[in-house]
Amino acid sequence: MRLTRALSAALVLLGLAAAPAAADSSPSASPARDGDAPTTAGTSFRTAAEFEQGQVATANGAAGDYLYWSFPADAGQRPTVKATVKLPKAHAAQTWRVDVYDGLRRRQACQWGAQARTADAGTSSVELACVLRTVRAWTEPWANDPLPGTYYVRLTAVNVPSSDLGVPVSAEVRADSKDIGGAAAVDGSLAEPLVPGIAVTSGAGAGDEEDRGAVLSAIEPEDGWSSGWWSDRWVWSGIGAVLAALAGIGGYALTRGSGRPSRVPPGA
Repeated sequence: MRLTRALSAALVLLGLAAAPAAADSSPSASPARDGDAPTTAGTSFRTAAEFEQGQVATANGAAGDYLYWSFPADAGQRPTVKATVKLPKAHAAQTWRVDVYDGLRRRQACQWGAQARTADAGTSSVELACVLRTVRAWTEPWANDPLPGTYYVRLTAVNVPSSDLGVPVSAEVRADSKDIGGAAAVDGSLAEPLVPGIAVTSGAGAGDEEDRGAVLSAIEPEDGWSSGWWSDRWVWSGIGAVLAALAGIGGYALTRGSGRPSRVPPGA
């Protein structure tokens, strides 16, 4: 009975300790504040419109244009980018494509999702999706793993018939992330996130180089960038250590017996 009560109390404590870790593995996204979301898109990486995860960025453009947005993604997140393009009533078949690049402007492969789709003539809209790999806190220099920082979304139509070039369209883009937690933790972290400069300030005078500097992207996760050393893997490691200790105590209690029988003298 004493052993049973001890095991029950330990399981309750483990459940309380595991609750934060379980919460970390649930889907997460910044609160949507569509009023602050951009209503235009950039035409290059340097002019990409910034938006936060959970927001719906919109833009009007034309078939044949390149539309760019950017959003932040932190270590342990698995971003999903979704795009919807609304087409006019009269148009020929068009193939639309969404691509995602990291802060070093390296194209990131999609794990799954309809990254490119063809809208047949008369189709009113086309929906695209790209689920990226989990963002890592650190990686080898030769690897192409996604790293924490800015991510660029490029939306465009490919192989557009000449008759449809310039046809007006409207687009919506949204990015959300699932928090993978300790399963994606690595032993290392970046000194700084990949948040490149989007512009350069100019000095007061002509040719004044001392006052020139890069203007960094203003977007970052709501709770700031993670340091990279803490993850719920520490919690599960502690739980494993406690369970191992309890297993040892239980095994000893079951195998040690009831002690020396009363009929046997101490010196026997």
